[in-house]
Amino acid sequence: MKKYGLIGYPLTHSFSQKYFSDKFQREGIDDCVYENFSLPVIDGLKDVLADPQLRGLNVTIPYKEQVLPYLDAKNAVVEEIGACNCIRIENGKRTGYNTDTIGFERSLLKKWGGGHTHALVLGSGGAAKAVEYVLRKLKVRYHLVSRHPRPGTTDLSYVQVDAALLQSHTLLVNTTPLGMYPNTEACPPLPYEAIGNGHYLYDLVYNPSRTLFLRKGEERGALVENGHEMLLIQAEESWRIWNG
Repeated sequence: MKKYGLIGYPLTHSFSQKYFSDKFQREGIDDCVYENFSLPVIDGLKDVLADPQLRGLNVTIPYKEQVLPYLDAKNAVVEEIGACNCIRIENGKRTGYNTDTIGFERSLLKKWGGGHTHALVLGSGGAAKAVEYVLRKLKVRYHLVSRHPRPGTTDLSYVQVDAALLQSHTLLVNTTPLGMYPNTEACPPLPYEAIGNGHYLYDLVYNPSRTLFLRKGEERGALVENGHEMLLIQAEESWRIWNG
């Protein structure tokens, strides 16, 4: 039996196990299983990796950066951005990939239209690094916005995001877990009254399908998109990676 799974903490929001279980049943794949590994600390990954049947892992919050020391090799994207969300295990060798970049780019472009040339990326974790990679590729200028901006960078704190900044930065990407189930009434602290029909709000959160962040944008006429399609693209890309 080939085993695949997801590591992260907590995993109450995740759809991966159901997605792959349904896929295996639908496609008649009877020699594979997919499990959730909810790890309060990254050290628990050692026990997960000890399973000789394990062939691949997805990685979610908060371990996309912390997982790097557990890899034997990294693809070019992981080397560049320093974040991994997919691991292929072959003959005991663990190779890291990043499917966040692929999923985000393909999903974003469906509504982007090329008109959003300046962006604010909310958050500074592993998912934000994937978003930065895509925005650089698309030649979109951006600032990271976080509670603790890095000194010597163009990062901003939330209190620095005002109406004037939102007028020029029309693409807003939430990479934080704010608004994720079960804390659905949370959202990034922004002056939402400055958002209008020229904005595009993208939330990597997909549970719930309409976070408070997206609802506030939608109420003001903005384009909105959640992370569900991104996750579907990522899941199939992970399967392709695991199976060569």
